[in-house]
Amino acid sequence: MSPLPAVTGPVDPDELVRGYPPPWQIDAADLAHRVAAGRRVVVLDDDPTGTQSVADVPVLTAWSPPDLAWAFAQDTPGFFVLTNTRSLAEADAVALGEEIAGAVVRAGAEAGVDHMLVSRSDSTLRGHFPAETDVLVRAAAAAGAPVDGIVIVPAMIEPGRLTVGSVHWMRTPDGMIPVSHSEFARDATFGYTNADLRDWVAEKTGGRVGRGAVATVTLTDLRGGGPARVAEVLGGLTDAQPVVVDAATDDDLRVLVEGLLVAEAAGKRFVHRSGPSFVRARLGQTARAPLTAADLAATLPGADPADTRPAVPHGLVVAGSHVGLTTRQLDRLRAAGGTTDVELDVPTLLDPARREPHVRATAERAIDLLGGSAAPGDATDVVLRTSRRLVTGADADESLAIARSVSAAMVDVVADVVARVRPRFVVAKGGITSSDTATGALGVSRAWARGTLLPGIVSVWEPVAGPARGIPYVVFAGNVGDDDGLAGAVSTLRSLVTASTSKGNR
Repeated sequence: MSPLPAVTGPVDPDELVRGYPPPWQIDAADLAHRVAAGRRVVVLDDDPTGTQSVADVPVLTAWSPPDLAWAFAQDTPGFFVLTNTRSLAEADAVALGEEIAGAVVRAGAEAGVDHMLVSRSDSTLRGHFPAETDVLVRAAAAAGAPVDGIVIVPAMIEPGRLTVGSVHWMRTPDGMIPVSHSEFARDATFGYTNADLRDWVAEKTGGRVGRGAVATVTLTDLRGGGPARVAEVLGGLTDAQPVVVDAATDDDLRVLVEGLLVAEAAGKRFVHRSGPSFVRARLGQTARAPLTAADLAATLPGADPADTRPAVPHGLVVAGSHVGLTTRQLDRLRAAGGTTDVELDVPTLLDPARREPHVRATAERAIDLLGGSAAPGDATDVVLRTSRRLVTGADADESLAIARSVSAAMVDVVADVVARVRPRFVVAKGGITSSDTATGALGVSRAWARGTLLPGIVSVWEPVAGPARGIPYVVFAGNVGDDDGLAGAVSTLRSLVTASTSKGNR
């Protein structure tokens, strides 16, 4: 294969796959049976948005022995452990990864369950690679199960993050572009220059792994040779060799999983660095229709009878993401009506003398608007947002520190709100925001990812216990959906409010 050709403009999606065979068909039900009989899949998710392609899967935000024992005991092919390491400096991410990987190994041994690990990260290539997969390789070696290959498969099918010819592409309104041409490649912390994944591995490893040392599973392999060819490629990997995988459809990912199962049955072991779509295939699931308000009303439990907080008639949208798509989505939500913005000013938050009063005043304002004390006609859904001007530091670590400080302030506001009233729903926009809101503000340690609000994206969690029990918690990544996606998700949740009210579920 040749290096990435010069791209002068967006490419038609059909042009990317022209000349390749049609997708190889795998029986999804048969694959699901084989997945269920194989190793348990443990997904270490570097922010909560990895659940956005799956349904009815356990999610942990803590990894104590009881939490992991609960997850291993569920009758599912796998589960998620939310690490939120994308919000950490690399050294901290490595230390946390070692802690969690060790805890998973011990819990799996205690439960008598063989398992394999997926490092789930961003479909636009942002995150701590290769540091996080290095941790898993070391953990496997220490447990006496050395890794043969690192399978890199970032594709996310629904929003059009596809890999063809080992080049990772993303869909835009004008067509497909190499992901290196996107705003995500200019990320202040995780930026990169290469969309050809072989070159990206060389770039991110600082040359430790050269382009020529990266194996490939191409669309020709997947569609021409099928699972046998995939198993052949994977079977040739040793000593944690990276392999980058093409994928343009869910069918391609199912062929990959079939080949992986064959290679694993022959004794091979792998760790994975993936986007959300591979996780769905590796769990033996297929894409499901988005949840409706009726689905949610039938699924979610009511509040704990001992919960004495007053229920308010509106929901809370927490928007921390700063990517351009999120800003456009917020603009469309505002234009649709029925919301009021409550803004945390970032420069004020970064001033120690003004931070705490600003946080307190913001929480009071949000509670009033949700219906805590406003006149009924004045209550609205609330969008808690940061000022839109992005504030960055002098380097990647300082930028992360600023992001964590701002996220902590948003958590403080949401925690104050939910301590005093019970919102109808909570939507968190952005990966770090979603994680911090779930753990720091809502006290979620165990949950079920029940499905999505948009096709293949935007996950709905059912918290198992705590102050968020019975409140739909929606994890909405910053970089997915079209401009109307957030407004559509909120519209569905408002319909849920109506359905719940008609059932008397108040």
